[in-house]
Amino acid sequence: MAKVVPGRFTAQLEGPFVVLIIGMRVNRLLAVHKWVPVATAMGGMLKELYEHPELGFLGSTAHFNMREITQIQYWRSYEHLENYARNSHNHLSAWRKFNQSVGTDGTVGIFHETYLVEAGKYECIYGNMPVWGLAKAGEHLPAVGKRETSRRRLGGDNEPAVPTPSQ
Repeated sequence: MAKVVPGRFTAQLEGPFVVLIIGMRVNRLLAVHKWVPVATAMGGMLKELYEHPELGFLGSTAHFNMREITQIQYWRSYEHLENYARNSHNHLSAWRKFNQSVGTDGTVGIFHETYLVEAGKYECIYGNMPVWGLAKAGEHLPAVGKRETSRRRLGGDNEPAVPTPSQ
């Protein structure tokens, strides 16, 4: 279990970056032979991405519920993400297998959403959390001073609506 870091923190990442939300949904629970290969394919891809930072992958978090597995991934650029999707043996192999095994039969759903984030056009807060999300992919910084409020983190100026607890 990840160590909780008491206090209020935010994240910083230099330059633009990409957020990819990607995942799968089990539509027919008894079709184990269809969804298990889809669920396990991501492991090989993540191993490759973490071993090769030059591919532009910055980090990810995973979320599970009864029928879905979702990952929030952070990438240096859309070009890095697209290059990986189109040229990685691990990704192309999983994509082909999905199309051959599942295709459009409805047993397993897949999804992704891609967001291109301009430098400084984001803000986040983590209170009493492990280092998570963008803070895990970038820098984990105390949410004080120019980072204390949402508007300040976005480059504006205002006062906290509620007093910030002392750290």
